[in-house]
Amino acid sequence: MGQTARVSALLWIAAVSLAAWLWLLLCQGRFWRTDVRLPPHRDPDDWPSVCVVVPARDEAAVLPSSLPSLLAQEYPGRAEVFLVDDGSADGTGELARELAGRHGGLPLTVDSPGEPPAGWTGKLWAVRHGISLARARDPEYLLLTDADIAHAPDSLRHLVAAARTGGFDVVSQMARLRVDSVWERLVVPAFVYFFAQLYPFRRIGRRGARTAAAAGGCVLLRAETAERARIPDAIRHAVIDDVALARAVKGGGGHIWLGLAERVDSVRPYPRLHDLWRMVSRSAYAQLRHNPLLLAGTVAGLALVYLVPPVALVVGAATGGTAAAVTGALAWLVMTGTYVPMLRYYRRPLWLAPLLPFTAFLYLLMTVDSAVQHYRGRGAAWKGRTYTRPDAVPDEG
Repeated sequence: MGQTARVSALLWIAAVSLAAWLWLLLCQGRFWRTDVRLPPHRDPDDWPSVCVVVPARDEAAVLPSSLPSLLAQEYPGRAEVFLVDDGSADGTGELARELAGRHGGLPLTVDSPGEPPAGWTGKLWAVRHGISLARARDPEYLLLTDADIAHAPDSLRHLVAAARTGGFDVVSQMARLRVDSVWERLVVPAFVYFFAQLYPFRRIGRRGARTAAAAGGCVLLRAETAERARIPDAIRHAVIDDVALARAVKGGGGHIWLGLAERVDSVRPYPRLHDLWRMVSRSAYAQLRHNPLLLAGTVAGLALVYLVPPVALVVGAATGGTAAAVTGALAWLVMTGTYVPMLRYYRRPLWLAPLLPFTAFLYLLMTVDSAVQHYRGRGAAWKGRTYTRPDAVPDEG
């Protein structure tokens, strides 16, 4: 009797998991599709001026692979690059000047803002300084891009053309991350997959839809919109600054677009699981607004959606619960099928798709660890600075 009850309970839980997957498949903005690329666009009659703002803190290791690509942009209008050296200890600013002298291309200005005041994250303080420098040039657009992002020569041209053609205030692309190491191949495509599940790209670009997000590595922002939305002052405490920026713009009536990149790549390596763990855990609990109830719900949701299907299949098969095993197998099949397009986008073998429950378990642990670090007073971190609460003065690491 007890075993029958357990099998019955397992069947019901597996059925709920399968229902969740069917809902995600049919009702969550087709998040699993990877064909959301730059929308159709045409060259404008007159090319607007653009200022590129690059916050950089201790980025000497990646600058030789990224900065020359920005300087080499084949842009028909006026464009200029502002690299903000945010207190680097590795010679980032000097290296940037050296690279500009060696490669030429777009004009480069390197400056430093000093330490951020209370209530500011270091990156956004650097972005603020860069935007202040750029405003002297009166640009129509600002391209906010990270120091580890490499752009194809025509990247800026296509971004501006898409913004002009579609009337977008923000055009953002999710840079293609590195997938060279074993752990990168296992974790990185899932990172983008989970992001798209939370923020379906098709909904983001739809007028009137509440969903708002951007990818901080590549954000083309109309300068007038930035001023109207008080960017970055209005989001100065945000750890997840790209999503906060998109919400501020969309909340003010702006039109935003986000999709996967074809001409924008991250050159930052994450060779070890520890490196990827830090990338995720530094902001995971901030994503949950440091709310224990949201944390508990997230852990339960991850377990129900990603872990229950394989458990139901294995336990059901071992205990004679055929219905539970079949239900778990169906849920796992839907899960695997929705992950396949992302693996194809990253040009990874499809046999990785059934391993998504294991990767989701890693993300569950990373999220819990993010909360643990928060309550230990370590908070979120960015380049050696930690933030324990929105109004905290950053601690230097």
